[in-house]
Amino acid sequence: MPAAASPAAVARNRAPASPAMVALDVTRAWAARTLRARYQQSAFGWAWAVVQPVAMVAIFTVVFTRFVRIETGGIPYVLFAYTATVPWTLLANAWADMAGSLVANLNLVTKIAFPRAALPAAALVARAVDFGIGMVLLLALVVAYGMPVTVQWLWVPVIVAVLVTFTLGLGLASSALNVFYRDVDPAIKLLTQLWFYASPIIYPTALVPDEWRWLYYANPVAGVIDALRDVLLLARAPGPELAAAAAMAVVALAAGYAFFRRVEGRLADVI
Repeated sequence: MPAAASPAAVARNRAPASPAMVALDVTRAWAARTLRARYQQSAFGWAWAVVQPVAMVAIFTVVFTRFVRIETGGIPYVLFAYTATVPWTLLANAWADMAGSLVANLNLVTKIAFPRAALPAAALVARAVDFGIGMVLLLALVVAYGMPVTVQWLWVPVIVAVLVTFTLGLGLASSALNVFYRDVDPAIKLLTQLWFYASPIIYPTALVPDEWRWLYYANPVAGVIDALRDVLLLARAPGPELAAAAAMAVVALAAGYAFFRRVEGRLADVI
């Protein structure tokens, strides 16, 4: 990957430009820097982008096919679990990275004038690259297992957009809140563990009692995962849970961005 200008240099060089252009340049430069730092001295390089979800799925497959049987409606458990693990990994990793992005770069935040939202956005972009690699492997597995490629696959970009929108809103709010309260980092670690089991990653939504299903889908991750399984594994259009997840994602982004903008002017003083 060719060397890119530092985010600080980008912010200085583009100072006369519009805030949107500065934010875009800083996001691009910082995401490239993050990816280089993550992989340039790694023996396995980009392979690490799939190691985590593949390792998780391998463990789940052994446990839930050998010891505790989970009914997946005839879908191979490897596909069932991996289809959920790829989007979940993006959310969990990006959320943690975004929450710490401002605190981890306090010199940049306090000394350079630029749109601070570019830092959490860059953390999301860097994780989205890993997610893209995982999605390629997922689609290859779906084809390898003989699942049909149908027109429903056109829903995939929509589903991904819902997930990214929700993650961005969550990450913006968390990154700003983490500047004021350092309890955010351990809280995210705890919430991520609980959220994992509150989402249909290792089990199907069908196991949730009907009378609680409406509350279960208040979790937008559940809607995203079910929609992805619908279009890739069941060759059908997503159900109304995707629309509910999309609505919550838009609300999360609007609220997260509004909170970030409200406190942005105080970040350099507090951090």
